[in-house]
Amino acid sequence: MSSSRFVRACLHLPVDRTPFWFLRQAGRYMPEYMAVRKHHTLLEICRNPEIAAEVTITAAERLGVDAAIIFADLLLPLTPMGLDFEFVNGEGPVVHQPIRTLEQIQKLDTTRAGELIYVAQAIEKVGKHFAAPRADGDQLGIIGFIGAPFTLASYMIEGGGSRNYIEAKKLMYSTDGAWQLLMEKLITVLTEYAQQQVNAGADVIQIFDSWAGALSISDYREYCLAATTELVRRVQAMGVPVIYFGVDTASLLPTMKETGADVLGLDWRTPLDGARQTLGANIAVQGNLDPITLFAPQEVIERRVKEILEQNAKQPGHIFNLGHGIVPQTPVDNVIFVGELIKKHG
Repeated sequence: MSSSRFVRACLHLPVDRTPFWFLRQAGRYMPEYMAVRKHHTLLEICRNPEIAAEVTITAAERLGVDAAIIFADLLLPLTPMGLDFEFVNGEGPVVHQPIRTLEQIQKLDTTRAGELIYVAQAIEKVGKHFAAPRADGDQLGIIGFIGAPFTLASYMIEGGGSRNYIEAKKLMYSTDGAWQLLMEKLITVLTEYAQQQVNAGADVIQIFDSWAGALSISDYREYCLAATTELVRRVQAMGVPVIYFGVDTASLLPTMKETGADVLGLDWRTPLDGARQTLGANIAVQGNLDPITLFAPQEVIERRVKEILEQNAKQPGHIFNLGHGIVPQTPVDNVIFVGELIKKHG
């Protein structure tokens, strides 16, 4: 771990330059990935360790990043818990029988997390591929990931993405203990799932709370903070740093810091220097270029990259990333260009 600038930055230690990777760096913008998708569905790729490792490795090598995040999906734990889902073109993930009652939550299974071992097997293959230090002496970091309790619960309850999260919040506000039981069951499954990934060689675990921005500070604090904090602490007890990332969460950042995560991911709406001032000096941050900037002329991209680096003001504990995932049709050359800028200016 000490030879990985990415892991050192996660731990708020000095590095020779700013490490970088990209959210959704293996995805539909990349021709190599689309060639694989011609023969396999998204879930087939996730559940096949050979293919998931190949996709992960191809993207990391093509982009020259400092960390490879395993190709998987947030919703994979739903299946062993007893909830089937699929990806529908134009709609994203669809849970066919959403949970809306205490009785349904009581039936959720927490004993089958071992079925997710294919993700750990893919991590092991990626780790072996990148076992040797690179030409500059740096050890490429391996990132595993899990969903945060609120975000996974939202998918389970809403049955997919949502604009207002009406059903999720209705259950969250319920007084019959349903929400608390759901949080407990998710933490149980996610802890075992994360442990599998760490055992396989993940250097860092990122917790995605994609929909936390739908919550007020009061609701986040009352209904989500304790569960997320417990999950963060359990993962850290495995001996790895935790990155905690949400979208549209500027107002939640001080409360998210209370989880004790080693790194907070910033979306592009939050100026990095402002976030630094809000959070204080003793926590690492990740981000936060607007992913749509990757469609801009390269002189604009360079200006924005330099702006973020300057906002960090050479403080330790910065991982350069996007403020959300790379979107389809993004020019691959521009993603590579960002990496070259980081290596030059970071």
